[in-house]
Formats: sequence, C-alpha cells, structure tokens
Amino acid sequence: MQLLEKSNGIGSWVMRFLILTATRTTEARAAEWGEIDMEQKLWEIPATRMKAKRLQRIPLSVAAMDILHVMKTLNDAQTEPSKYVFPGQQHGKHPSEAIMLALLKRINRKDIVPHGFRSTFRDYIAEQTNFPREVAEAALAHALEDKTEAAYQRGDYLGKRREMMDMWGAFCVPTLKASGT
Repeated sequence: MQLLEKSNGIGSWVMRFLILTATRTTEARAAEWGEIDMEQKLWEIPATRMKAKRLQRIPLSVAAMDILHVMKTLNDAQTEPSKYVFPGQQHGKHPSEAIMLALLKRINRKDIVPHGFRSTFRDYIAEQTNFPREVAEAALAHALEDKTEAAYQRGDYLGKRREMMDMWGAFCVPTLKASGT
C-alpha cells in the first residue's frame, strides 16, 4: 500500500480500492457510480457483474471511502463525467487489466498479481481476527459448495462484514481510523 500511495495514476487508485474491498480485478475496474451509495458507505455490485451471478454488497471502510472521494472530485471536474469510478483512457470505458499489470511492473513488483490480494485478505482474517469463516467467505463472494447449507444461508452478514472491512482497511492504511472508532 505504501508503494501504491506513491503513485497517483488510475491503476494505483484501482489497485488500492481492489485491495481494500477484497474484490476481483474486473469488479473493481468496472465499478460504476450508480453502484455506490456514498451515504451508506456501501457498494452493490449487480449479479450480472459477479462471478457467482449473485448481487454482492460490500461495506466500504474509511480508506475505501477516501479513494471514492478523490475519484468523485476528479470525475465531477470533467466536462463529461464518467459512469465509471475509475475512468479508462477512452471516454466511456473502464481501465483494462493491463493498467494494473503495468503498475506492478512500474513499482517493481512483478512477483505479485492483483488477484493475490484476495488471498492476503483471507489469510489476514483467518490469522489475525476472530471473524467466522462464513463471514470472510461472504466478503469474498464465494458460493457455498454444500447445496443444503446454501439453501438455508440467505443472509450476507453485512453488519459483521462492515466491522471486518473496517478492520481490514485500518490494517492496510494504519494512518486512518476505522469508522465508528
């Protein structure tokens, strides 16, 4: 995160947002303003954009909200604002996967890939917190393999995930306080 904070390009902003939200690259790169509720600090990714084809609600930490505020200011300053949180080089498009790979190359981190941060998130939650496995898996939008369990599990642990994402955000950006603390 410290290396990413030294780079102000769109790729850096997307990568930081991806890390803080524990999302897949496509979900983060194609985030739309219409999916974000700034007041509720909530990002709702429609089922059509999710791998499991289910709506995913992501509580946004202080650090994730800070990124959104920066991007909103930049977007509002444009003569033709983008529907995408992270605008691509071509108007009306979101950034490609290449922008993130180029960023990692530029900061001399060819040893990692963006998707690996989801694993980092999962390891942190398992090893450094007391959040139940189900809550971490819900944050990653993983589908339950047990069909019977999936039939009974209809909630998404939003309240617990909000606490968890605040803790993750504070871990990733220790200079910020988690919301509500």
